[in-house]
Amino acid sequence: MKKFSILAVASTAALLMSGLSAFALESHYQADSSESVSAAWAKIGNFCGIGTWHPAVAKCTLSANGKERHLSLKGGGTIVEHLIKWNNKAHSYTYRIKSSPLPISNYVSTIKVTKHGTGSVISWSGHYKAKGASDADAKKAVDGIYKSGVDSLAK
Repeated sequence: MKKFSILAVASTAALLMSGLSAFALESHYQADSSESVSAAWAKIGNFCGIGTWHPAVAKCTLSANGKERHLSLKGGGTIVEHLIKWNNKAHSYTYRIKSSPLPISNYVSTIKVTKHGTGSVISWSGHYKAKGASDADAKKAVDGIYKSGVDSLAK
């Protein structure tokens, strides 16, 4: 009986450790906006609205069911993203990347707007693994995407 308990604990610990390393990298960026939550959410809350506010996105095409967006990038390339969770009341949504030229995999991200004084705070965060690049290069790419997007919204 003791051998089984020790083995079960060891197996559980190994599973937990492998799960923790599944998303080794995290990025987060936020900025204050003078716009109200409603005004900021009007831009962000449209899942394909990113085509109008993110400087790297030339065009966004939404699937018929509204759950998948195809982002055509200004420098070339396409990112396909799938909506996981939508919360209009909390002014947030979570999505995952299905395919992209970015040096990442297992990417899941949330963008949200919260009240701050008379304006709002726009926050974008995600977790992912590096793919085909160093952790530092993968993080630099995602950090840059978040910063340029949020700064574009917050100005």
